[in-house]
Amino acid sequence: MARLRPSNPGRSRTLFGVRSVAGQVLLLELALVVLLVVAAVVSLVVQGRRAAVMEARSRSYAVADAFAHSPGIVQALDSRNPTAVLQPLAEDVRKATHVDYVVVSNTSGVRYTHPDPALIGKHILGPYKQAVLGKGFTRTFTGSRGPAVNSVLPVPRADGSTAGLVSVGITVTNVNKLADRNLPLLIGAAVTAFALTSGGAALISRRLRRQTHGLGPAEMTRLYEHHAAVLHSVREGVLIIDGDGRLLLANDEARRLLSLPAGAEGRPLADVGLPGPLADLLTSGRIASDEVSMADDRLLAVNLRPIDAHGGPAGTVATLRDTTELAALAGRATKVRERMMLLHAAGARIGSTLDVTRTAEELANVVVPRFADFSSVDLAQPVLRGEEPSVPLGTVLDMRRTAAAGVRGEPPFYPVGGVVGFVPTSPGALGLINGHTMLVPDLSAEPGWRATDPVRAERILAYGVHSLISVPLHARGVVLGMANFWRSDDRAPFDEDDLTFAEELVARAAVCVDNARRYTREHEMAVALQRSLLPRGLPEQDALDVAHRYLPAQAGVGGDWFDVIPLSGARVALVVGDVVGHGLHAAATMGRLRTAVHNFSTLDLPADELLARIDELVARIAQEENTDGGPAGITGATCLYAVYDPVDGTCTAARAGHPGPALVLPDGSVRFPAVPAGLPLGIGGLPFEAVELPLPEGSRLVLYTDGLVHSRERDFDTGLRMMRETLAGRHRTSEETCDDLITALLPAPPGDDAAVLVATTRILAPSRVGEWDVESDPSAVAGVRKDVSQWLLDRGLEEETFATELILSELVTNAIRYGGAPIRVRMLHDRTLICEVSDAGSTAPHLRYASTTDEGGRGLYLVSQFADRWGTRYTAEGKVIWSEQTPGRNGAPAIEWPYDALRL
Repeated sequence: MARLRPSNPGRSRTLFGVRSVAGQVLLLELALVVLLVVAAVVSLVVQGRRAAVMEARSRSYAVADAFAHSPGIVQALDSRNPTAVLQPLAEDVRKATHVDYVVVSNTSGVRYTHPDPALIGKHILGPYKQAVLGKGFTRTFTGSRGPAVNSVLPVPRADGSTAGLVSVGITVTNVNKLADRNLPLLIGAAVTAFALTSGGAALISRRLRRQTHGLGPAEMTRLYEHHAAVLHSVREGVLIIDGDGRLLLANDEARRLLSLPAGAEGRPLADVGLPGPLADLLTSGRIASDEVSMADDRLLAVNLRPIDAHGGPAGTVATLRDTTELAALAGRATKVRERMMLLHAAGARIGSTLDVTRTAEELANVVVPRFADFSSVDLAQPVLRGEEPSVPLGTVLDMRRTAAAGVRGEPPFYPVGGVVGFVPTSPGALGLINGHTMLVPDLSAEPGWRATDPVRAERILAYGVHSLISVPLHARGVVLGMANFWRSDDRAPFDEDDLTFAEELVARAAVCVDNARRYTREHEMAVALQRSLLPRGLPEQDALDVAHRYLPAQAGVGGDWFDVIPLSGARVALVVGDVVGHGLHAAATMGRLRTAVHNFSTLDLPADELLARIDELVARIAQEENTDGGPAGITGATCLYAVYDPVDGTCTAARAGHPGPALVLPDGSVRFPAVPAGLPLGIGGLPFEAVELPLPEGSRLVLYTDGLVHSRERDFDTGLRMMRETLAGRHRTSEETCDDLITALLPAPPGDDAAVLVATTRILAPSRVGEWDVESDPSAVAGVRKDVSQWLLDRGLEEETFATELILSELVTNAIRYGGAPIRVRMLHDRTLICEVSDAGSTAPHLRYASTTDEGGRGLYLVSQFADRWGTRYTAEGKVIWSEQTPGRNGAPAIEWPYDALRL
């Protein structure tokens, strides 16, 4: 291209005006240059002053250090008149080093020297105690001469003590004078930089003027040719219309799209044969963007923009695009986009839970009305139970209608819950068995579909339903059921594209249904296992009125358990435990722990010792499982073990990482007794601690797991507060207390297992308890036997006298012979008749067979024959040998003697 020349040299005087591009660029560049120069000058000034301050700090410190260590300073400070010696020296140093002052003071801060003699003898200003301690420093502070950079150093003696202080300073005013010496040089450099950059900006602006102005005739002609070539070669119609509605210009594409006649330019648009709506749109003079209008059989997208927005003549520029084929393609794209959005919505909505029925309902609801007017989901009945279905050959396959949805109510389909039978020879059943879909665009023309149920088929057609797609739900090669989609009224029938979409949708839903089925099976198995490991019923006992509730977690069973274990002496043990986690492993672990607690409780161990034994067992089990490479060991197991004694109304409790119990007193007040919290089971390292709680008769002891009070919606403290509010107030039975707690704290299916055990206390009446002290003499056996016989006679238990006397004689004789004083006999009449003999010995008797040469050894065998149960429990004072008999058993038992005894 030829070199650009200005077409009008006279315009050069206005090229650098504010309205020209070159002038605006020049002003902007000058502003930036000024800003940068000012910033540079300020930065250099600040930097210079900072450097001056650093120089002042170094100079003051050096002068102070040299003066403090100069010869004779210490002697002068220790002289009788330090000022006379030091003042001339300080002034000489000040003048020689160009500092503002050199002040010498004692350790108390009293000046010996100063440029102003009037300040000698007065205290120095600012901090100086740090220097007295032997640590010099340099700081900026306001002194007698204004703000100054001051260095203070101690004058050391030979022994290391401080003789005085030397303070040297330079005022900020002098510091600034040092920095201001370079200002002329900085200003000169700034002016030079401004001049150079301004000249450069002027040259750039001149270059810009040459590139944007002064085009010659040849360049203008070439520009017009390029404009014409572009205008008539684009695949978009272009019209230029003046303010009077006349056509000024139409390119070739516009002539083709509008079928314009020859010589259309210069004529009104109303006279060139355009449709009326399109002509009105083009002459409206308004702005339009992609407005659709018809021209013959073409669908045009019209854009209108005015040409007088920047001061030009009135008129409009119109562009036209043929969107006939694009509209059809856009319709298909819109349909595909809607289907993709529906698939996305289905993926988000289907399978939100692991419930088979809920998953089927989500599938039925997601397609109505966006894909079908009605939908139904039929599942094989084994699927609803979590089982894997098998399709029988030659028989009717029963499926249950699990879910249905529609745009209007009461459709004539099978109702939800009804059994739908499919005969294998029918098209629907064949499609189900083979895992293939069935597309029926016109139900009225499909005789095979009507043959299954002609009456219902006629009702469906009369309801307006005309098209059907049936897609089997199959996963992992197994058919789970059938999904049916229906269209009615004026809606277009299903086609092959709809069939492809339905198959994709149902395939995704089938995976969710199968997951829910498998979860249902595993959940039912885990629940069955857990319930088999939990108590089937509570044992008979009279010490407590016990009620219990257990709610498994909605997401899967866990490891919560409870137990009620009768102990000797009419006592009852209450147990609540929790194994962290869900599933079969947690349930199995719970069963192992419950069995272990049962076994250890038969030893009548104290609560804290029993938890210690369980803790050792859990640690050993976890170690074995980790060694075998099996599932994770027992982690996070907790337990609360409490033993209630109805004789004295006390409860001994200990816990291992478990929430403490709640106690409701007879007056309705609620307490949370302080039971020491031990570590969870299996951690080991620390002992457990038991506490004894007095429980008045009629008190309610509430044991629970954390799933009752803690959840995702509330913290533990909030749950305890709600429990307190629920328990407080009116008197309730144990059963009512359980119901109230479940209603208040677990209104919905819990996210974690929850177990609660409520025990209302009873006190054994004093008339049912008899106690006697026994001397450590064999002759005392007859006396205690006589007293016990009279006690039984007074209570109408004379039938138990013979067996009780025999048992008592053997137990007391053993205590006198092998135990130690004190010896005590206690009789309890509860559900059973209990005989207890306690002594201070620690050796427990054991049952054995006596040989023919043994003179003794048959006493405990007699006790075991006459008593229902007997055993030993240890106490802090010794041991207790006990036996239980069931009152009302007629006659003495037939004793089965061992072989050696029969030979006597």
